Amino acid sequence: MPLHENEISGAIIKICFEIHSNLGPGLLESVYEEILCFELHQKGFEFVRQKGIPVYWKDIKMDLGFRPDVIVEKKVIVELKSVDIMAKTYPKILLTYLKLTNIKLGLLINFNEVLLKEGITRVVNNL
Repeated sequence: MPLHENEISGAIIKICFEIHSNLGPGLLESVYEEILCFELHQKGFEFVRQKGIPVYWKDIKMDLGFRPDVIVEKKVIVELKSVDIMAKTYPKILLTYLKLTNIKLGLLINFNEVLLKEGITRVVNNL
C-alpha cells in the first residue's frame, strides 16, 4: 500500500534527527544528503537525487532548470541546508519546486541548528 506524504515526511524527519544527534551541526550539506540517501535506501524508500526539473516558457522546454536535493517516493521533496541564517527565499524556492513537479509536500531542513527541530520547515502545495 502506498505511503501518504505525511508518513514519508515523518520517516525522513526521524532519519534527520538520527543523523543530527550523531553528527551534529556544521558539516557540508552534501554530507547530510549522502547519509540521508544511504538511510532512505536502507529503509527501502524509492528516491532520486539532484533530479533536473525543467522550466517551460510558452510551451518550450528551457535548457536550464532546478535541481532539488532529494525526491522521496515521488511525493516529498527534501531540500537540505547547513547555513547560519535561513534566507527568506528558501521556502519560496521549495514551493516553486513543488508547483513545477505537482508534488504536494516539501521539507526544508537546516542541519546547522543546535536543535534540529528549529531547522525544519514544512512547505505544502495544495495538500
